[in-house]
Amino acid sequence: MNYRKTFALLLLTFLFISNSKSNADEKEKATFDEVQQTAIDHVVDQKSNILGVNKSIWEFAEVGLEERKSSGLLVEKLKAAGFSVKAGVADMPTAFVASYGSGKPIIGILAEYDALPTLSQKVSTDREPVVEGAPGHGCGHSGLGAGAFGAAIAVKEAMKKHNLKGTIRLYGTPAEETVIGKVYMTLGGLFNDLDVCLHWHPSSKNRAFAGTSKALVSVKFTFDGISAHASGTPHAGRSALDAVELMNVGVNYAREHVKEDARFHYVITNGGAQPNVIPSKASVWYFIRADKHEDVERNYKWVKDIAKGAALMSQTKLTVQLDTDCHELIPNVVLAEVLQKNLEAIGPPKFSETEKGFARRLQRPLTEKFGTEFPLALDESVWPLKRIPEKTKGSTDVGDISWYVPTSGINTTCMIAKSPGHSWQDVACIASTIGEKGIIYGAKVLAVTTVDLLRDPRIITEAKAEFDERMKDRPYTTLIPKGQKPPKKIR
Repeated sequence: MNYRKTFALLLLTFLFISNSKSNADEKEKATFDEVQQTAIDHVVDQKSNILGVNKSIWEFAEVGLEERKSSGLLVEKLKAAGFSVKAGVADMPTAFVASYGSGKPIIGILAEYDALPTLSQKVSTDREPVVEGAPGHGCGHSGLGAGAFGAAIAVKEAMKKHNLKGTIRLYGTPAEETVIGKVYMTLGGLFNDLDVCLHWHPSSKNRAFAGTSKALVSVKFTFDGISAHASGTPHAGRSALDAVELMNVGVNYAREHVKEDARFHYVITNGGAQPNVIPSKASVWYFIRADKHEDVERNYKWVKDIAKGAALMSQTKLTVQLDTDCHELIPNVVLAEVLQKNLEAIGPPKFSETEKGFARRLQRPLTEKFGTEFPLALDESVWPLKRIPEKTKGSTDVGDISWYVPTSGINTTCMIAKSPGHSWQDVACIASTIGEKGIIYGAKVLAVTTVDLLRDPRIITEAKAEFDERMKDRPYTTLIPKGQKPPKKIR
């Protein structure tokens, strides 16, 4: 009798748990309607295709403006998926625009695919370059391009199956690491007819972003002097390297007198050949940043004056090459709220103990060298949306698009918690199962959000109203000379 009671109790418990699980599953599925679910299901169906793109671009590891294989792969995949593609837009061979559908609304999704110099790395917890000194995806752009591709083809599937009206565009934007691609695509008018633009980026956390970024000018100063024997006839020479060093000293003194948000960084790209030859040519490459574009304009003018002074002091001639002029991001809370809703509804991926162990081993060198403390191995939460604009210290050429069209984006966990960014650890992560989970999560969120925008004109209307309010009395200006084409190479 006791046995029968126990058995009956166990049976009832099992049925209750099973029923609860079934209800929970139904509740999870009920979060999305049929159209949204089509987009999510297509990301899942195409998972191997999407992650194959990430792996290939990760292996190509091409720096900005030279991403021929990476952009070529995306173009090939998009054509196979039924998109019409215009390649080589805005005078950049690795830029493209892929389109599906017709008419309004027009929703854009951004894809990036450039790597960073010297960061080649295997999927390993030790520093092991694939090729010593070669580039690597230390910012995760292999996954960014793959996830954006996954979102675009998923939206296309939902549009086709459910007869959704409108246009989806995937923009292939090269050279984000030097904030070039989207700036020249913006100047070329390629985003002018968009209703909304969405973007995403691999990160160490899951969040929708309603913040801003720093504006930036990338500029190279080259000094021409006279070469001579540095010991035998130094009086006959004029050192271009002296000019570079004098300029850098002047800029470093100027730091005291600019706003606290300003940033000046530089590298000497040519300092001469050997000590006993006075360098006849030397170059220094500057990034000049600030929270507001108007401050970048003012600081750039000052830095140019310092360079002119250095040329006068060293009796050399100065030439200035301005590669790009990037604006700060304009946030859009309306769009960020939709992205946040879908981040939470889909739910972030959970990581296995093996993946957390891999992350911990990647964190270890940072603790040993710098004493960095890591409370988490991997962040599995969705961060709350900050509606008061958060100011980040980085820059992105997404900012220029956001001056023309309502724009917003997300981050997903693809990297170790508290990742330092632009590190070999990030290269290892984005090609691991950690990065792959974040890529698929990002693709799902972008796909569902795009479907929402295609079906609900109210969201677009409200996003545009917010955009118009933020852009009152803020005309878009650029330091790039009118008609200047993008550089052919960065370095």
